[in-house]
Amino acid sequence: MNQYDVAIIGSGPGGYVAAIRCAQLGMKTALIEKYATLGGTCLNVGCIPSKALLDSSHHYEDAVKHFEEHGIEIPGEIKVNLEQMIARKQGVVDQTTKGIEFLMDKNKIDVYHGFGSFADANTISIEKEDGKESIGAKNIIIATGSKPSTLPFIKIDKERIITSTEVLKLKEIPKHLIVIGGGVIGLELGQVYKRLGSEVTVVEYMDRIIPGMDGALSKELTKVMKKQKVKFNLSHKVKSVERKGDEVIVKADDKKGEEVTLTGDYCLVSVGRRPYTDGLNLEAAGIKLDDRGRVEVNSHLQTNVSHIYAIGDVVKGAMLAHKAEEEGTLVAELLAGQKPHIDYNLIPGVVYTWPEVAAVGKTEEQLKEEGVEYKVGQFPMRALGRSRASMDLDGFVKILADKKTDEVLGVHMIGARCADLIAEAVTAMEFRASAEDISRMSHAHPTFAEAVKEAALAATADRALHV
Repeated sequence: MNQYDVAIIGSGPGGYVAAIRCAQLGMKTALIEKYATLGGTCLNVGCIPSKALLDSSHHYEDAVKHFEEHGIEIPGEIKVNLEQMIARKQGVVDQTTKGIEFLMDKNKIDVYHGFGSFADANTISIEKEDGKESIGAKNIIIATGSKPSTLPFIKIDKERIITSTEVLKLKEIPKHLIVIGGGVIGLELGQVYKRLGSEVTVVEYMDRIIPGMDGALSKELTKVMKKQKVKFNLSHKVKSVERKGDEVIVKADDKKGEEVTLTGDYCLVSVGRRPYTDGLNLEAAGIKLDDRGRVEVNSHLQTNVSHIYAIGDVVKGAMLAHKAEEEGTLVAELLAGQKPHIDYNLIPGVVYTWPEVAAVGKTEEQLKEEGVEYKVGQFPMRALGRSRASMDLDGFVKILADKKTDEVLGVHMIGARCADLIAEAVTAMEFRASAEDISRMSHAHPTFAEAVKEAALAATADRALHV
Protein backbone atom coordinates (compact mmCIF):
# COMPACT_ATOMS: atom_id res chain seq x y z
CA MET A 1 0.00 0.00 0.00
CA ASN A 2 1.43 3.39 -1.04
CA GLN A 3 1.93 5.83 1.83
CA TYR A 4 1.69 9.61 1.54
CA ASP A 5 2.23 12.70 3.65
CA VAL A 6 -1.04 14.10 2.30
CA ALA A 7 -3.94 12.57 0.37
CA ILE A 8 -6.63 14.82 -1.08
CA ILE A 9 -10.08 13.57 -2.08
CA GLY A 10 -11.46 15.72 -4.91
CA SER A 11 -9.62 17.61 -7.65
CA GLY A 12 -11.65 20.81 -7.92
CA PRO A 13 -10.00 24.23 -7.40
CA GLY A 14 -9.63 23.58 -3.66
CA GLY A 15 -8.27 20.06 -4.05
CA TYR A 16 -5.83 20.55 -6.90
CA VAL A 17 -4.47 23.82 -5.47
CA ALA A 18 -3.99 22.12 -2.08
CA ALA A 19 -2.12 19.31 -3.86
CA ILE A 20 0.18 21.73 -5.71
CA ARG A 21 0.96 23.72 -2.55
CA CYS A 22 1.61 20.56 -0.52
CA ALA A 23 3.99 19.30 -3.22
CA GLN A 24 5.75 22.69 -3.39
CA LEU A 25 6.32 22.45 0.36
CA GLY A 26 8.02 19.06 0.01
CA MET A 27 5.19 16.68 0.94
CA LYS A 28 4.58 13.41 -0.88
CA THR A 29 1.08 14.04 -2.24
CA ALA A 30 -1.77 12.00 -3.70
CA LEU A 31 -4.89 13.34 -5.40
CA ILE A 32 -8.01 11.17 -5.80
CA GLU A 33 -10.69 12.05 -8.39
CA LYS A 34 -13.75 9.98 -9.23
CA TYR A 35 -14.21 11.41 -12.73
CA ALA A 36 -11.97 10.86 -15.76
CA THR A 37 -10.96 14.54 -15.87
CA LEU A 38 -9.51 16.75 -13.15
CA GLY A 39 -10.85 20.14 -12.11
CA GLY A 40 -14.11 19.28 -10.38
CA THR A 41 -17.38 21.11 -10.94
CA CYS A 42 -15.73 24.47 -11.62
CA LEU A 43 -13.63 23.44 -14.60
CA ASN A 44 -15.93 20.77 -16.03
CA VAL A 45 -19.54 21.86 -15.47
CA GLY A 46 -19.37 25.19 -13.62
CA CYS A 47 -17.30 28.37 -13.75
CA ILE A 48 -15.29 27.72 -16.91
CA PRO A 49 -17.93 26.33 -19.30
CA SER A 50 -20.56 28.85 -18.18
CA LYS A 51 -18.15 31.74 -18.83
CA ALA A 52 -17.35 30.29 -22.27
CA LEU A 53 -21.06 30.32 -23.15
CA LEU A 54 -21.53 33.77 -21.64
CA ASP A 55 -18.71 35.10 -23.83
CA SER A 56 -20.00 33.40 -26.99
CA SER A 57 -23.56 34.60 -26.45
CA HIS A 58 -22.26 38.11 -25.69
CA HIS A 59 -20.42 38.17 -29.05
CA TYR A 60 -23.60 37.09 -30.82
CA GLU A 61 -25.71 39.74 -29.09
CA ASP A 62 -23.16 42.43 -29.95
CA ALA A 63 -23.17 41.34 -33.60
CA VAL A 64 -26.96 41.45 -33.79
CA LYS A 65 -27.63 44.59 -31.75
CA HIS A 66 -24.53 46.79 -31.67
CA PHE A 67 -22.17 46.17 -34.60
CA GLU A 68 -24.13 48.41 -36.98
CA GLU A 69 -23.85 51.36 -34.58
CA HIS A 70 -20.09 50.76 -34.45
CA GLY A 71 -20.00 50.96 -38.25
CA ILE A 72 -19.59 47.21 -38.76
CA GLU A 73 -21.88 45.78 -41.41
CA ILE A 74 -22.31 42.04 -41.85
CA PRO A 75 -24.12 41.01 -45.06
CA GLY A 76 -26.82 38.38 -44.65
CA GLU A 77 -28.55 37.04 -41.57
CA ILE A 78 -26.51 36.46 -38.41
CA LYS A 79 -27.29 33.00 -37.08
CA VAL A 80 -26.52 31.01 -33.94
CA ASN A 81 -24.74 27.70 -34.45
CA LEU A 82 -25.49 26.22 -31.02
CA GLU A 83 -23.64 23.00 -31.79
CA GLN A 84 -20.44 24.95 -32.54
CA MET A 85 -20.96 27.16 -29.49
CA ILE A 86 -21.23 24.09 -27.24
CA ALA A 87 -18.24 22.49 -29.00
CA ARG A 88 -16.10 25.60 -28.40
CA LYS A 89 -17.16 25.56 -24.75
CA GLN A 90 -16.08 21.93 -24.49
CA GLY A 91 -12.75 22.78 -26.15
CA VAL A 92 -12.10 25.42 -23.48
CA VAL A 93 -12.95 22.86 -20.77
CA ASP A 94 -10.68 20.19 -22.31
CA GLN A 95 -7.77 22.59 -22.62
CA THR A 96 -8.19 23.74 -19.02
CA THR A 97 -8.46 20.24 -17.52
CA LYS A 98 -5.39 19.11 -19.50
CA GLY A 99 -3.58 22.06 -17.94
CA ILE A 100 -4.36 20.66 -14.49
CA GLU A 101 -2.97 17.25 -15.55
CA PHE A 102 0.22 19.01 -16.64
CA LEU A 103 0.50 20.74 -13.25
CA MET A 104 0.07 17.41 -11.43
CA ASP A 105 2.91 15.88 -13.48
CA LYS A 106 5.09 18.94 -13.06
CA ASN A 107 4.71 18.82 -9.27
CA LYS A 108 5.13 15.01 -9.09
CA ILE A 109 1.67 14.47 -7.57
CA ASP A 110 0.28 10.93 -7.82
CA VAL A 111 -3.23 11.04 -9.31
CA TYR A 112 -5.69 8.20 -8.68
CA HIS A 113 -8.86 8.05 -10.79
CA GLY A 114 -11.61 6.33 -8.85
CA PHE A 115 -14.13 6.85 -6.06
CA GLY A 116 -12.29 7.55 -2.81
CA SER A 117 -13.79 6.72 0.58
CA PHE A 118 -12.49 6.22 4.11
CA ALA A 119 -11.54 2.69 5.17
CA ASP A 120 -10.33 4.20 8.46
CA ALA A 121 -8.89 7.51 9.62
CA ASN A 122 -5.58 6.97 7.78
CA THR A 123 -6.61 4.77 4.86
CA ILE A 124 -8.49 5.69 1.70
CA SER A 125 -10.08 2.98 -0.39
CA ILE A 126 -10.23 3.84 -4.12
CA GLU A 127 -12.79 2.04 -6.25
CA LYS A 128 -11.48 2.07 -9.82
CA GLU A 129 -12.76 0.61 -13.08
CA ASP A 130 -10.25 -2.23 -12.82
CA GLY A 131 -10.74 -2.99 -9.12
CA LYS A 132 -9.96 -1.54 -5.71
CA GLU A 133 -6.80 0.00 -4.33
CA SER A 134 -5.97 1.46 -0.93
CA ILE A 135 -3.51 4.16 0.04
CA GLY A 136 -2.38 5.41 3.43
CA ALA A 137 -1.80 9.03 4.47
CA LYS A 138 -0.57 10.91 7.55
CA ASN A 139 -2.93 13.77 6.65
CA ILE A 140 -6.08 13.81 4.56
CA ILE A 141 -7.95 16.74 2.98
CA ILE A 142 -11.61 16.36 2.00
CA ALA A 143 -12.30 18.55 -1.06
CA THR A 144 -15.33 16.85 -2.58
CA GLY A 145 -17.26 20.03 -3.35
CA SER A 146 -20.98 20.31 -3.96
CA LYS A 147 -23.82 19.19 -6.21
CA PRO A 148 -26.87 21.11 -7.47
CA SER A 149 -29.74 21.22 -4.97
CA THR A 150 -33.37 20.70 -5.88
CA LEU A 151 -36.72 20.96 -4.14
CA PRO A 152 -38.27 17.79 -2.64
CA PHE A 153 -41.22 17.72 -5.05
CA ILE A 154 -39.17 18.34 -8.24
CA LYS A 155 -38.01 15.36 -10.27
CA ILE A 156 -34.94 16.31 -12.31
CA ASP A 157 -35.20 14.31 -15.54
CA LYS A 158 -32.02 15.86 -17.07
CA GLU A 159 -33.90 16.39 -20.34
CA ARG A 160 -36.51 19.14 -19.84
CA ILE A 161 -36.29 19.65 -16.09
CA ILE A 162 -32.59 20.30 -15.73
CA THR A 163 -29.78 21.57 -13.51
CA SER A 164 -26.78 23.77 -14.27
CA THR A 165 -24.95 20.66 -15.56
CA GLU A 166 -27.42 19.79 -18.34
CA VAL A 167 -28.09 23.39 -19.40
CA LEU A 168 -24.47 23.64 -20.55
CA LYS A 169 -25.00 21.05 -23.31
CA LEU A 170 -28.49 21.59 -24.72
CA LYS A 171 -29.12 20.45 -28.29
CA GLU A 172 -31.53 23.31 -29.04
CA ILE A 173 -32.23 26.85 -27.93
CA PRO A 174 -35.27 26.79 -25.59
CA LYS A 175 -38.38 28.65 -26.74
CA HIS A 176 -39.23 29.50 -23.13
CA LEU A 177 -36.71 28.74 -20.36
CA ILE A 178 -38.21 28.92 -16.88
CA VAL A 179 -35.48 29.50 -14.28
CA ILE A 180 -36.28 28.58 -10.68
CA GLY A 181 -33.93 30.64 -8.52
CA GLY A 182 -32.73 34.23 -8.97
CA GLY A 183 -29.20 33.64 -7.75
CA VAL A 184 -25.89 33.72 -9.60
CA ILE A 185 -26.25 30.47 -11.57
CA GLY A 186 -29.83 31.06 -12.71
CA LEU A 187 -29.18 34.63 -13.83
CA GLU A 188 -25.95 33.84 -15.71
CA LEU A 189 -27.34 30.85 -17.60
CA GLY A 190 -30.70 32.54 -18.10
CA GLN A 191 -28.91 35.46 -19.74
CA VAL A 192 -26.99 33.12 -22.07
CA TYR A 193 -30.20 31.74 -23.57
CA LYS A 194 -32.01 35.09 -23.53
CA ARG A 195 -29.26 36.46 -25.79
CA LEU A 196 -29.68 33.47 -28.11
CA GLY A 197 -33.41 34.10 -28.52
CA SER A 198 -35.19 32.27 -25.68
CA GLU A 199 -37.98 33.79 -23.66
CA VAL A 200 -36.68 33.65 -20.07
CA THR A 201 -38.73 33.84 -16.86
CA VAL A 202 -37.04 33.82 -13.46
CA VAL A 203 -39.08 32.61 -10.48
CA GLU A 204 -37.57 33.63 -7.13
CA TYR A 205 -38.85 32.89 -3.60
CA MET A 206 -37.29 36.04 -2.10
CA ASP A 207 -38.48 39.57 -2.89
CA ARG A 208 -35.33 40.32 -4.92
CA ILE A 209 -32.69 38.62 -7.05
CA ILE A 210 -29.10 37.99 -5.82
CA PRO A 211 -30.52 38.29 -2.27
CA GLY A 212 -27.15 37.83 -0.54
CA MET A 213 -25.67 40.93 -2.17
CA ASP A 214 -26.19 44.63 -1.46
CA GLY A 215 -29.76 45.74 -2.17
CA ALA A 216 -28.62 48.46 -4.58
CA LEU A 217 -26.94 45.85 -6.80
CA SER A 218 -30.06 43.72 -6.80
CA LYS A 219 -32.23 46.70 -7.77
CA GLU A 220 -29.92 47.79 -10.61
CA LEU A 221 -29.45 44.29 -12.05
CA THR A 222 -33.21 43.75 -12.02
CA LYS A 223 -33.71 47.02 -13.89
CA VAL A 224 -31.04 46.17 -16.49
CA MET A 225 -32.24 42.59 -17.06
CA LYS A 226 -35.83 43.78 -17.42
CA LYS A 227 -34.57 46.09 -20.19
CA GLN A 228 -33.08 42.94 -21.74
CA LYS A 229 -36.64 41.47 -21.66
CA VAL A 230 -36.01 38.90 -18.89
CA LYS A 231 -39.22 38.43 -16.87
CA PHE A 232 -39.14 38.21 -13.07
CA ASN A 233 -41.68 36.60 -10.76
CA LEU A 234 -40.36 37.64 -7.32
CA SER A 235 -41.83 36.56 -3.96
CA HIS A 236 -43.15 33.43 -5.66
CA LYS A 237 -43.13 30.07 -3.90
CA VAL A 238 -42.86 27.22 -6.40
CA LYS A 239 -45.10 24.31 -5.42
CA SER A 240 -45.02 21.98 -8.43
CA VAL A 241 -43.01 21.30 -11.58
CA GLU A 242 -44.45 18.78 -14.04
CA ARG A 243 -43.45 17.62 -17.48
CA LYS A 244 -46.04 16.78 -20.11
CA GLY A 245 -44.31 15.69 -23.31
CA ASP A 246 -42.12 18.58 -24.43
CA GLU A 247 -43.79 21.04 -22.05
CA VAL A 248 -42.87 21.89 -18.47
CA ILE A 249 -45.57 23.38 -16.25
CA VAL A 250 -44.49 25.31 -13.17
CA LYS A 251 -47.04 26.32 -10.53
CA ALA A 252 -46.23 28.85 -7.83
CA ASP A 253 -48.03 30.99 -5.26
CA ASP A 254 -47.39 34.74 -5.46
CA LYS A 255 -47.05 36.99 -2.41
CA LYS A 256 -50.85 37.30 -2.19
CA GLY A 257 -51.17 33.50 -2.10
CA GLU A 258 -52.68 33.36 -5.57
CA GLU A 259 -51.60 30.57 -7.90
CA VAL A 260 -49.53 31.45 -10.98
CA THR A 261 -48.95 28.93 -13.79
CA LEU A 262 -45.99 29.15 -16.18
CA THR A 263 -45.49 26.92 -19.21
CA GLY A 264 -42.16 26.47 -20.97
CA ASP A 265 -40.21 23.85 -22.88
CA TYR A 266 -37.30 23.76 -20.40
CA CYS A 267 -37.03 24.42 -16.67
CA LEU A 268 -33.66 25.17 -15.08
CA VAL A 269 -33.67 24.39 -11.35
CA SER A 270 -31.01 26.59 -9.76
CA VAL A 271 -31.93 26.79 -6.09
CA GLY A 272 -28.39 26.50 -4.78
CA ARG A 273 -25.95 23.70 -4.14
CA ARG A 274 -25.47 21.13 -1.38
CA PRO A 275 -22.24 19.76 0.12
CA TYR A 276 -21.25 16.48 -1.54
CA THR A 277 -20.24 13.84 0.99
CA ASP A 278 -22.19 10.90 -0.47
CA GLY A 279 -20.33 7.61 -0.25
CA LEU A 280 -17.31 9.03 1.58
CA ASN A 281 -17.92 6.68 4.51
CA LEU A 282 -17.05 9.44 6.98
CA GLU A 283 -18.23 7.23 9.87
CA ALA A 284 -15.22 4.95 9.34
CA ALA A 285 -12.94 7.89 10.14
CA GLY A 286 -15.19 9.26 12.90
CA ILE A 287 -15.82 12.58 11.12
CA LYS A 288 -18.81 14.72 12.13
CA LEU A 289 -21.20 16.67 9.92
CA ASP A 290 -23.08 19.77 11.03
CA ASP A 291 -26.87 20.16 10.89
CA ARG A 292 -26.69 21.32 7.24
CA GLY A 293 -24.73 18.31 6.02
CA ARG A 294 -21.39 20.12 5.87
CA VAL A 295 -18.17 18.71 7.29
CA GLU A 296 -17.64 20.36 10.66
CA VAL A 297 -14.30 22.20 10.92
CA ASN A 298 -12.51 24.64 13.23
CA SER A 299 -10.75 27.88 12.23
CA HIS A 300 -7.83 25.82 10.88
CA LEU A 301 -10.25 23.75 8.75
CA GLN A 302 -9.53 20.69 10.91
CA THR A 303 -12.32 18.20 11.44
CA ASN A 304 -12.89 16.61 14.83
CA VAL A 305 -10.20 14.10 13.73
CA SER A 306 -7.10 16.31 13.98
CA HIS A 307 -5.15 15.04 10.92
CA ILE A 308 -8.19 15.22 8.61
CA TYR A 309 -9.12 18.58 7.08
CA ALA A 310 -11.95 19.77 4.85
CA ILE A 311 -12.10 22.71 2.44
CA GLY A 312 -14.30 24.41 -0.16
CA ASP A 313 -17.99 23.80 -0.78
CA VAL A 314 -18.07 20.87 1.65
CA VAL A 315 -17.55 23.21 4.64
CA LYS A 316 -19.30 26.38 5.84
CA GLY A 317 -19.01 29.64 3.93
CA ALA A 318 -19.56 30.88 0.40
CA MET A 319 -19.45 28.20 -2.30
CA LEU A 320 -16.81 29.90 -4.44
CA ALA A 321 -13.86 28.41 -6.33
CA HIS A 322 -11.46 31.11 -5.15
CA LYS A 323 -12.50 30.61 -1.52
CA ALA A 324 -11.72 26.89 -1.92
CA GLU A 325 -8.30 27.73 -3.43
CA GLU A 326 -7.42 29.96 -0.48
CA GLU A 327 -8.48 27.23 1.94
CA GLY A 328 -6.44 24.60 0.08
CA THR A 329 -3.37 26.81 0.32
CA LEU A 330 -4.04 27.53 4.00
CA VAL A 331 -4.21 23.83 4.95
CA ALA A 332 -1.04 23.01 2.99
CA GLU A 333 0.87 25.79 4.73
CA LEU A 334 -0.47 24.81 8.16
CA LEU A 335 0.79 21.27 7.57
CA ALA A 336 4.20 22.74 6.74
CA GLY A 337 4.26 24.60 10.05
CA GLN A 338 3.53 28.04 8.61
CA LYS A 339 0.95 30.52 9.93
CA PRO A 340 -1.34 31.46 7.04
CA HIS A 341 -4.57 33.44 7.42
CA ILE A 342 -7.80 34.01 5.49
CA ASP A 343 -10.05 37.04 6.01
CA TYR A 344 -13.43 35.63 4.97
CA ASN A 345 -14.91 39.13 4.92
CA LEU A 346 -12.61 39.90 1.98
CA ILE A 347 -13.54 37.02 -0.31
CA PRO A 348 -15.13 38.78 -3.30
CA GLY A 349 -18.37 37.62 -4.91
CA VAL A 350 -19.07 38.01 -8.63
CA VAL A 351 -22.06 37.54 -10.95
CA TYR A 352 -20.89 37.17 -14.56
CA THR A 353 -23.97 38.58 -16.22
CA TRP A 354 -23.51 41.66 -18.42
CA PRO A 355 -23.23 44.07 -16.82
CA GLU A 356 -21.09 42.17 -14.32
CA VAL A 357 -21.81 42.44 -10.61
CA ALA A 358 -19.08 42.26 -7.96
CA ALA A 359 -18.77 42.96 -4.26
CA VAL A 360 -16.48 42.61 -1.27
CA GLY A 361 -16.91 43.37 2.42
CA LYS A 362 -20.08 44.44 4.19
CA THR A 363 -23.36 45.32 2.50
CA GLU A 364 -25.30 48.40 3.51
CA GLU A 365 -27.95 46.13 5.05
CA GLN A 366 -25.32 44.38 7.20
CA LEU A 367 -23.85 47.68 8.46
CA LYS A 368 -27.32 48.90 9.45
CA GLU A 369 -28.01 45.63 11.24
CA GLU A 370 -24.69 45.84 13.10
CA GLY A 371 -25.30 49.47 14.07
CA VAL A 372 -22.13 50.71 12.33
CA GLU A 373 -22.11 54.39 11.38
CA TYR A 374 -21.06 54.68 7.75
CA LYS A 375 -21.02 56.99 4.75
CA VAL A 376 -21.72 56.18 1.10
CA GLY A 377 -19.96 57.27 -2.07
CA GLN A 378 -21.54 56.24 -5.38
CA PHE A 379 -20.59 56.99 -8.97
CA PRO A 380 -22.51 56.06 -12.15
CA MET A 381 -20.71 54.21 -14.93
CA ARG A 382 -22.45 56.33 -17.59
CA ALA A 383 -20.44 59.37 -16.41
CA LEU A 384 -17.20 57.75 -17.61
CA GLY A 385 -15.67 58.49 -20.99
CA ARG A 386 -14.64 54.84 -21.27
CA SER A 387 -18.24 53.69 -20.74
CA ARG A 388 -19.50 56.00 -23.47
CA ALA A 389 -16.76 54.82 -25.84
CA SER A 390 -17.74 51.17 -25.36
CA MET A 391 -21.52 51.79 -25.00
CA ASP A 392 -21.52 50.08 -21.58
CA LEU A 393 -23.46 52.71 -19.67
CA ASP A 394 -25.34 50.70 -17.04
CA GLY A 395 -24.26 50.41 -13.42
CA PHE A 396 -22.29 52.16 -10.71
CA VAL A 397 -19.60 51.75 -8.07
CA LYS A 398 -20.65 52.18 -4.44
CA ILE A 399 -18.17 52.49 -1.58
CA LEU A 400 -19.16 52.19 2.08
CA ALA A 401 -16.70 53.73 4.54
CA ASP A 402 -16.64 54.11 8.32
CA LYS A 403 -18.12 57.51 9.23
CA LYS A 404 -15.40 58.29 11.79
CA THR A 405 -12.24 56.59 10.47
CA ASP A 406 -12.99 56.61 6.71
CA GLU A 407 -11.86 52.94 6.49
CA VAL A 408 -13.47 51.18 3.53
CA LEU A 409 -15.95 48.61 4.84
CA GLY A 410 -17.54 47.42 1.61
CA VAL A 411 -17.37 47.96 -2.14
CA HIS A 412 -20.29 47.06 -4.43
CA MET A 413 -20.24 47.51 -8.17
CA ILE A 414 -22.22 46.69 -11.28
CA GLY A 415 -20.96 47.46 -14.77
CA ALA A 416 -18.55 46.44 -17.49
CA ARG A 417 -15.50 44.49 -16.25
CA CYS A 418 -16.51 44.69 -12.58
CA ALA A 419 -15.34 41.08 -12.13
CA ASP A 420 -11.82 42.41 -12.68
CA LEU A 421 -12.29 45.81 -11.01
CA ILE A 422 -13.24 44.25 -7.68
CA ALA A 423 -9.63 43.13 -7.16
CA GLU A 424 -8.66 46.76 -6.58
CA ALA A 425 -11.18 46.95 -3.74
CA VAL A 426 -9.97 43.67 -2.22
CA THR A 427 -6.35 44.89 -2.30
CA ALA A 428 -7.27 48.22 -0.72
CA MET A 429 -9.32 46.57 2.02
CA GLU A 430 -6.62 43.98 2.79
CA PHE A 431 -4.37 46.96 3.63
CA ARG A 432 -7.23 48.66 5.50
CA ALA A 433 -7.29 51.62 3.14
CA SER A 434 -9.50 54.63 3.71
CA ALA A 435 -11.75 56.02 1.01
CA GLU A 436 -9.39 58.99 0.84
CA ASP A 437 -6.43 56.64 0.19
CA ILE A 438 -8.19 55.29 -2.91
CA SER A 439 -9.33 58.75 -4.02
CA ARG A 440 -5.74 60.04 -4.01
CA MET A 441 -4.35 57.20 -6.18
CA SER A 442 -3.93 57.94 -9.88
CA HIS A 443 -6.23 55.90 -12.10
CA ALA A 444 -5.51 55.70 -15.82
CA HIS A 445 -7.84 57.61 -18.13
CA PRO A 446 -10.04 56.55 -19.80
CA THR A 447 -10.81 53.35 -17.86
CA PHE A 448 -13.72 51.75 -16.06
CA ALA A 449 -11.53 51.80 -12.92
CA GLU A 450 -11.94 55.56 -12.70
CA ALA A 451 -15.41 54.86 -11.29
CA VAL A 452 -13.72 53.39 -8.18
CA LYS A 453 -11.68 56.56 -7.66
CA GLU A 454 -14.76 58.75 -8.20
CA ALA A 455 -16.85 56.70 -5.75
CA ALA A 456 -14.03 57.03 -3.20
CA LEU A 457 -14.01 60.81 -3.76
CA ALA A 458 -17.77 60.84 -3.22
CA ALA A 459 -17.38 58.89 0.03
CA THR A 460 -14.50 61.06 1.28
CA ALA A 461 -16.24 64.43 1.14
CA ASP A 462 -18.93 64.24 -1.50
CA ARG A 463 -16.41 65.58 -4.01
CA ALA A 464 -16.70 63.32 -7.06
CA LEU A 465 -15.33 65.28 -10.01
CA HIS A 466 -17.35 64.06 -12.97
CA VAL A 467 -20.96 64.23 -11.76
